[in-house]
This record gives sequence, C-alpha cells and structure tokens, in this order.
Amino acid sequence: MVDTGFLDALASKEPTPGGGGAAAYAGALAAALSSMVGSLTVGKKRYAEVEGQMRAELRELDVTRARLVALIDADAAAFAPLAAAYGLPRETPEEQAAKEEALQAALVEACEVPLEIMRQCLLVVESCDFMARHGSALAVSDAGASAVLAKAALQAASLNVVINVGSMADAERAARYADEADMLLDAGCAQADAVFAYVMERLRG
Repeated sequence: MVDTGFLDALASKEPTPGGGGAAAYAGALAAALSSMVGSLTVGKKRYAEVEGQMRAELRELDVTRARLVALIDADAAAFAPLAAAYGLPRETPEEQAAKEEALQAALVEACEVPLEIMRQCLLVVESCDFMARHGSALAVSDAGASAVLAKAALQAASLNVVINVGSMADAERAARYADEADMLLDAGCAQADAVFAYVMERLRG
C-alpha cells in the first residue's frame, strides 16, 4: 500500500528532493492525519454541535494538503536554477556579474517556496488544534501526532529560508523573508507544543 518512490528518491545522492521537499511531504502527512480525525468525527451525534465547522475544516485541510503536495515539486523546481547559478563560471568580471545576477534571481524563489511551505504548515497546526479539542476522543492521539509532524515540517522548511537569505544581496528583502519565517516559526511551534501538551494531558487523564 505504501509507495516508497519519494522516500527512495530522497535517500538517493540526487540533490532533489531535499529538505524542502521533505518538509512539504511531512506537512502533507500532518494534514492527512488531521483530516482523518475530522473524518472520524463527522456524522457522529456526540459531535453534532461542531459538525458544520468540522466539515469546513476538512475542506480547508484538503486544499492545504494538495498545496503541500504541489510544493514538493515546487521546491525541487526552485532548487534547479539555484544549483545552476552556483555552478556558473566566474573567471572574468563579466562571468562574475552574470553569476551573481543569476544567483540573486534564483534565491528569491528558493526563499519563497519554503516560506509558502511554512505558511501552509501553520494552517495545519491550527487545524490540529481544533481537531484535538473538538474531534473524536478516540482519535485525539492522532491529532497530537499531526501537530508534532506539522511542527517538524515548519522547522525543517525554516532552515531553507535561513540558509538562502544569508546569500541575498538585497538586505531589505532578506530581512523581510527572515522576519516572516521567524513569525511563522514562533507562532506555529508554540501552538503545536500547546496541542501536544493538551493531548498528552488528556491521554494521561
């Protein structure tokens, strides 16, 4: 049942997929797991009061999961011009200028993609929070596991932002990207930790 194609590619010596793709994949797993909690909740009389919101969360999770899956390929596509730029010759002043121009252009997308992964992962964390508190009690541990995966994905994606802003010549853009990454990281990790603590407390009674 498990397709290991992505994992096999990730384990190979090829540069893509890499950390960004793995982050998006982990985020998609988190979204899928959170959806499972919602799917086990809808239609149950015990949770009738949150039926409407639960279905809305499930629709949003479907969109988020699809977006994260698409970002796996987007991350690989963003890396290709960056790798090409790093490989350009720099023997003459003209070559150096051309390399720098190509590098700076490629760095933009190389930051935009992991930032978008982080944005989507924060949405997953927010859904995990709802699922943990309002979803089926039988699946509360899965909501906690989803939060853990989403946090890991968020942190992993942030590393790609940090490494790429360090090479940016545009200090203003680099600072803007770094600030957003920090904001997403702080908010997402804090909420994911709160979900984990809440779930653990419930499980331990």
